[in-house]
Amino acid sequence: MIVGPNTAMRVVRTATSTIPIVFVSGGDPTESGLVTNLSRPGGNITGVSFASSALQPKRLGLLHELVPPPSTIAWLRDPRDPNFEMEEKEVPPAARELGHQLLALNAQSVGEIDAAFATIVQSRAGALLIGNSILFNNRRRQLAALAARHGVPAIGGIREFVLAGGLMSYGASDTDAYRRAGSLLALADETIE
Repeated sequence: MIVGPNTAMRVVRTATSTIPIVFVSGGDPTESGLVTNLSRPGGNITGVSFASSALQPKRLGLLHELVPPPSTIAWLRDPRDPNFEMEEKEVPPAARELGHQLLALNAQSVGEIDAAFATIVQSRAGALLIGNSILFNNRRRQLAALAARHGVPAIGGIREFVLAGGLMSYGASDTDAYRRAGSLLALADETIE
C-alpha cells in the first residue's frame, strides 16, 4: 500500500508489520521516525522522500541571484504542514545570511493565499519563496497566476509549479515521485509472492 502524509504513515506502520508499506513524503523519514536509515529502511516500510524542507535554503539562494539584497523576500507558508517546524529553523537564518529581510505570511486556505498576495504587493516584496504544503502544490496554478499578475518572481518546490506558469522551481516532480513509489510497491508485491 502507498501512504502519505506523515500522520497516516505512522498509523499504517503501527497497524501492520507484514504488509509492505511504501510512503511518499516531503520531509525526512528518519527524523520523523518512519525509518531508521534512508539507504536501508528495514522492516516492511520503504519509500520516496522529496526532502522539500531541506531544500528551502537552496531555493532562497536562487531567489537571491534574481533579487540582490537588501530586498524583502516574502515567504508563503502553511503552519499545518508537517514540515513547518523544519522550515522555521532553516529559512530565517538563510535569509539573514544572504542579507534579505523575510516577510513571513501564513496561508491555510485559498482565500488566505489571495490575502497574502495583497500583503506581498503592498509591502513591495522583491520575490516570493513558496513553502512546502499540499495546499500550495494543489494551488500552483493560482500561485503562478498571482505571481505573474503582480510581477513577483516566485520559486516553488515542485516542477509542476513551472508547468503551471510559475517562474522557477527547485525540487522533485510529484509525478516522478509517485511513479517511483509505484515501482517500489510493485517490487514489494513481487517479494511477497
